[in-house]
Amino acid sequence: MRYTSLDQFLTEGKAALAKGPVALVFAEDAVEVDTTLRHHLAAGFLQVVLLAPQGLDIPPALEPLVHWVTHDVHAENAVFSAINRVIAAAPGIWLYYCFNAEYLFHPFCETRNVRELIAFHTEERREAMLSYVIDLYADDLGRFPNAVSLEHAHLDRSGYYALGRPDPANHNHPKERQLDFFGGLRWRFEEHVPPARRKIDRIALFKARPELELRGDYTLNDEELNTYACPWHNNITTTVMSFRTAKALRTNAGSMFDIQDFRWHNSVRFQWHSQQLMDLGLMEPGQWF
Repeated sequence: MRYTSLDQFLTEGKAALAKGPVALVFAEDAVEVDTTLRHHLAAGFLQVVLLAPQGLDIPPALEPLVHWVTHDVHAENAVFSAINRVIAAAPGIWLYYCFNAEYLFHPFCETRNVRELIAFHTEERREAMLSYVIDLYADDLGRFPNAVSLEHAHLDRSGYYALGRPDPANHNHPKERQLDFFGGLRWRFEEHVPPARRKIDRIALFKARPELELRGDYTLNDEELNTYACPWHNNITTTVMSFRTAKALRTNAGSMFDIQDFRWHNSVRFQWHSQQLMDLGLMEPGQWF
């Protein structure tokens, strides 16, 4: 169903937020919107909501399967404001958000869907899940000038690291069980990326509740929900496989002429399989076997 605005969706489409998990897909352009929607529908989300600028089209076969909301995702704070409005409208519902040309992977996702993932995480008394945004890029920028190709997708197999997350309220001592994660294209081409956008961690999957808000650095205003593990053992983490950074570096005037190839000696072809990501240490199965 189509909605002309987020206001209309939150008023007339409340049924879509009655049972989760719900995926919110923000389309910044037309690149791989259809595959992004199909991926998250197949992942097991009960509802998929597309928020996209007016004029963007999707295949007719997908229209009955998604809630299509006209939304200016390029307006200032448009994405975070929309997510926080959905949080307020859907207490108790698990929410996930991503952009077009981004694909959620979790441990064993080939045989277990996202609802099973959330059920296990809930049994561990956790209400949020850390995701690492792992950059994907095409291997031939001459053939794929916007750096996007699902069939020729590559990622960095190493070069990731973490730093303690300082707590301004505690003399900048590191926050407990929280780290800032870096790597990928935003590390290798950091001269083209503002410092505030270099982190690759994101709380992408969480349970909505009253007064919960997503902040501009992709963390929540409840510090426990930003932790990578509970006090007793490691928890599941997920990855969001993303062409977004590569696409931006190839389309922004300040960087597109400086980058002729994203490949380096640590590039490896992405196999579109969760086992590869676990083998590379890019996500954690926790106690889920």
